[in-house]
Amino acid sequence: MTIENSQRAAAKVAGVAGLLAFALVVFGNYVLLGPLLIPRNAVDTARNILAHETQFRLALICFITYGIGAIVLATALYVILAPVNRGLALASALFRLVFAILWLIAPINSLGALRLLGDATYLKVFEPERLQALARVLIAGSFDDYYVGLPFFGLAATICAWLWLKSKYIPKGLAIFGVVGSAWCVFCAFAYLIFPHFNKIVNDYIFDSPMALFELVVSVWLLFKGIRTSNLDQTNRIGAASTTSASVRLPMFL
Repeated sequence: MTIENSQRAAAKVAGVAGLLAFALVVFGNYVLLGPLLIPRNAVDTARNILAHETQFRLALICFITYGIGAIVLATALYVILAPVNRGLALASALFRLVFAILWLIAPINSLGALRLLGDATYLKVFEPERLQALARVLIAGSFDDYYVGLPFFGLAATICAWLWLKSKYIPKGLAIFGVVGSAWCVFCAFAYLIFPHFNKIVNDYIFDSPMALFELVVSVWLLFKGIRTSNLDQTNRIGAASTTSASVRLPMFL
């Protein structure tokens, strides 16, 4: 399978988009937003958000940018993998698009929570404690958005990993790990939606960590190594070059 220049360029774009999106979501979630949220305490959470509103809004910008990066990544992966199987590559891109859309609902919920904590006149008919509780519910709902989108993300990653395996563009072992880790994520996501206490059996972080690790390693590989040509393709190119060379030299012996 011949690798086109567009695929090589898309591999670099995918590497940058994947790494940037990963950095943004980790920074936004664990550095900016996480410290502001107090588990099972709506009052202190509300106070933290109001005291650090700019930090809260920067976290939302990180999440929005992550959504943009997810769409760019989906497009780049489609360009790379479409020659392997156009239908599956398209399905994977669409699954990633659905995940990106669901992911972007979280910033909308968070802005709604921020509005509830504001000083608008129409909010004064409610007690502050009630508004704080409603704001915390909206923020908690953002996690539900993520877990609804997770099966789509997992399916997209599973399909991509399968296409990586078929194409031999990345190491076989890495592709197999991607298939297993991503399929595991799909299973955990559905199990958690059906059984809300499933995370007491399997920790939440184990749901998507193998898949996230796979996506991260692939992004690094694409950025620094690019997509590699199979041995068969290299042999064919060498053979074709030899044939061309022979055909050019042949008239010299006539």
